[in-house]
Amino acid sequence: MISPGTVLFVSTSILAIAGALMTISSRRPLRAAIGLLIHIISLAGMFLTLNAHLLAALQLLVYAGAIVVLFVFVIMLIGPASEVGPIEGRLASRTLSIAMTIAIVLAVATTVAYFDAPWGQVADDFGTVEALGMAIYKQALVPFEVISITLLVAIIGAIAIARSRTE
Repeated sequence: MISPGTVLFVSTSILAIAGALMTISSRRPLRAAIGLLIHIISLAGMFLTLNAHLLAALQLLVYAGAIVVLFVFVIMLIGPASEVGPIEGRLASRTLSIAMTIAIVLAVATTVAYFDAPWGQVADDFGTVEALGMAIYKQALVPFEVISITLLVAIIGAIAIARSRTE
Protein backbone atom coordinates (compact mmCIF):
# COMPACT_ATOMS: atom_id res chain seq x y z
CA MET A 1 0.00 0.00 0.00
CA ILE A 2 1.23 3.47 -0.85
CA SER A 3 1.73 5.82 2.07
CA PRO A 4 0.24 9.33 2.12
CA GLY A 5 3.76 10.78 2.28
CA THR A 6 4.66 9.05 -0.98
CA VAL A 7 1.50 10.34 -2.65
CA LEU A 8 2.26 13.87 -1.46
CA PHE A 9 5.88 13.61 -2.64
CA VAL A 10 4.87 12.37 -6.09
CA SER A 11 2.16 15.03 -6.46
CA THR A 12 4.53 17.83 -5.44
CA SER A 13 7.14 16.41 -7.85
CA ILE A 14 4.65 16.51 -10.71
CA LEU A 15 3.65 20.04 -9.72
CA ALA A 16 7.33 21.07 -9.63
CA ILE A 17 7.89 19.72 -13.12
CA ALA A 18 4.74 21.47 -14.37
CA GLY A 19 5.86 24.77 -12.81
CA ALA A 20 9.33 24.42 -14.35
CA LEU A 21 7.86 23.70 -17.76
CA MET A 22 5.52 26.68 -17.40
CA THR A 23 8.51 28.87 -16.50
CA ILE A 24 10.59 27.98 -19.52
CA SER A 25 7.79 27.69 -22.08
CA SER A 26 5.78 30.81 -21.27
CA ARG A 27 6.05 33.72 -23.71
CA ARG A 28 4.88 36.32 -21.21
CA PRO A 29 7.29 37.17 -18.37
CA LEU A 30 4.60 37.47 -15.71
CA ARG A 31 3.30 33.97 -16.47
CA ALA A 32 6.87 32.69 -16.31
CA ALA A 33 7.25 34.27 -12.86
CA ILE A 34 4.02 32.58 -11.73
CA GLY A 35 5.38 29.27 -13.03
CA LEU A 36 8.57 29.87 -11.03
CA LEU A 37 6.50 30.57 -7.93
CA ILE A 38 4.56 27.32 -8.43
CA HIS A 39 7.86 25.46 -8.82
CA ILE A 40 9.35 27.00 -5.67
CA ILE A 41 6.27 26.28 -3.55
CA SER A 42 6.16 22.67 -4.75
CA LEU A 43 9.87 22.27 -3.93
CA ALA A 44 9.11 23.49 -0.42
CA GLY A 45 6.39 20.83 -0.25
CA MET A 46 8.92 18.21 -1.34
CA PHE A 47 11.28 19.36 1.44
CA LEU A 48 8.42 18.97 3.92
CA THR A 49 7.79 15.40 2.81
CA LEU A 50 11.48 14.69 3.38
CA ASN A 51 11.27 16.10 6.95
CA ALA A 52 13.57 19.00 6.06
CA HIS A 53 11.44 21.69 7.68
CA LEU A 54 14.23 24.27 7.84
CA LEU A 55 14.95 23.94 4.13
CA ALA A 56 11.25 24.27 3.33
CA ALA A 57 10.97 27.44 5.39
CA LEU A 58 14.12 28.89 3.82
CA GLN A 59 12.85 27.98 0.36
CA LEU A 60 9.63 29.89 0.96
CA LEU A 61 11.23 32.87 2.68
CA VAL A 62 14.20 33.42 0.41
CA TYR A 63 12.98 32.31 -2.98
CA ALA A 64 9.22 32.78 -2.90
CA GLY A 65 9.36 35.76 -0.61
CA ALA A 66 12.30 37.65 -2.06
CA ILE A 67 13.48 36.41 -5.45
CA VAL A 68 10.08 36.00 -7.10
CA VAL A 69 8.93 39.35 -5.73
CA LEU A 70 12.08 40.94 -7.17
CA PHE A 71 11.37 39.29 -10.53
CA VAL A 72 7.80 40.60 -10.50
CA PHE A 73 9.04 44.13 -9.68
CA VAL A 74 11.48 44.00 -12.60
CA ILE A 75 8.78 42.67 -14.91
CA MET A 76 6.48 45.49 -13.85
CA LEU A 77 9.23 48.04 -14.55
CA ILE A 78 9.92 46.59 -17.98
CA GLY A 79 6.28 46.10 -18.81
CA PRO A 80 4.24 42.94 -18.26
CA ALA A 81 3.00 42.73 -21.86
CA SER A 82 6.45 42.53 -23.44
CA GLU A 83 6.91 39.30 -25.30
CA VAL A 84 10.05 37.53 -26.34
CA GLY A 85 10.09 36.69 -30.01
CA PRO A 86 11.47 33.49 -31.47
CA ILE A 87 15.21 33.24 -31.97
CA GLU A 88 15.93 33.03 -35.67
CA GLY A 89 19.16 32.20 -37.43
CA ARG A 90 20.98 30.86 -34.39
CA LEU A 91 21.24 27.21 -35.24
CA ALA A 92 24.78 26.87 -33.88
CA SER A 93 23.89 28.34 -30.48
CA ARG A 94 20.78 26.20 -30.20
CA THR A 95 22.70 23.07 -31.13
CA LEU A 96 25.43 23.87 -28.62
CA SER A 97 22.93 24.57 -25.84
CA ILE A 98 21.05 21.33 -26.52
CA ALA A 99 24.33 19.37 -26.55
CA MET A 100 25.43 20.96 -23.25
CA THR A 101 22.05 20.23 -21.67
CA ILE A 102 22.24 16.58 -22.71
CA ALA A 103 25.81 16.33 -21.38
CA ILE A 104 24.83 17.80 -17.99
CA VAL A 105 21.76 15.55 -17.69
CA LEU A 106 23.86 12.48 -18.50
CA ALA A 107 26.53 13.51 -15.98
CA VAL A 108 23.96 13.97 -13.22
CA ALA A 109 22.19 10.70 -14.13
CA THR A 110 25.48 8.81 -14.07
CA THR A 111 26.40 10.29 -10.70
CA VAL A 112 23.03 9.36 -9.21
CA ALA A 113 23.21 5.85 -10.71
CA TYR A 114 26.52 5.12 -8.96
CA PHE A 115 25.52 6.63 -5.60
CA ASP A 116 26.00 3.91 -2.97
CA ALA A 117 24.52 5.51 0.15
CA PRO A 118 21.55 3.76 1.74
CA TRP A 119 18.42 5.52 0.50
CA GLY A 120 16.02 4.39 3.20
CA GLN A 121 18.07 5.46 6.21
CA VAL A 122 17.74 9.08 7.28
CA ALA A 123 19.45 10.51 10.34
CA ASP A 124 17.29 11.72 13.21
CA ASP A 125 18.59 15.27 12.90
CA PHE A 126 18.18 15.51 9.12
CA GLY A 127 16.96 18.94 8.08
CA THR A 128 17.49 20.63 11.44
CA VAL A 129 19.41 23.83 12.00
CA GLU A 130 22.13 21.97 13.88
CA ALA A 131 22.61 19.39 11.12
CA LEU A 132 22.74 22.11 8.46
CA GLY A 133 25.26 24.10 10.48
CA MET A 134 27.45 21.04 11.00
CA ALA A 135 27.30 20.21 7.30
CA ILE A 136 28.21 23.73 6.22
CA TYR A 137 30.82 24.66 8.83
CA LYS A 138 32.42 21.31 9.54
CA GLN A 139 32.13 19.08 6.47
CA ALA A 140 32.05 21.73 3.72
CA LEU A 141 34.00 24.65 5.16
CA VAL A 142 36.25 25.25 2.14
CA PRO A 143 33.41 25.40 -0.47
CA PHE A 144 31.45 27.65 1.88
CA GLU A 145 34.37 30.07 2.20
CA VAL A 146 35.04 30.01 -1.56
CA ILE A 147 31.40 30.93 -2.22
CA SER A 148 31.53 33.73 0.36
CA ILE A 149 34.72 35.17 -1.20
CA THR A 150 33.13 34.96 -4.67
CA LEU A 151 30.05 36.83 -3.45
CA LEU A 152 32.26 39.46 -1.80
CA VAL A 153 34.14 40.00 -5.07
CA ALA A 154 30.81 40.29 -6.94
CA ILE A 155 29.56 42.91 -4.47
CA ILE A 156 32.78 44.92 -4.76
CA GLY A 157 32.57 44.70 -8.56
CA ALA A 158 28.95 45.89 -8.54
CA ILE A 159 29.88 48.84 -6.33
CA ALA A 160 32.81 49.72 -8.61
CA ILE A 161 30.61 49.60 -11.72
CA ALA A 162 27.88 51.67 -10.06
CA ARG A 163 30.37 54.31 -8.87
CA SER A 164 31.99 54.68 -12.28
CA ARG A 165 28.64 55.46 -13.93
CA THR A 166 27.65 58.21 -11.50
CA GLU A 167 29.12 61.71 -11.59
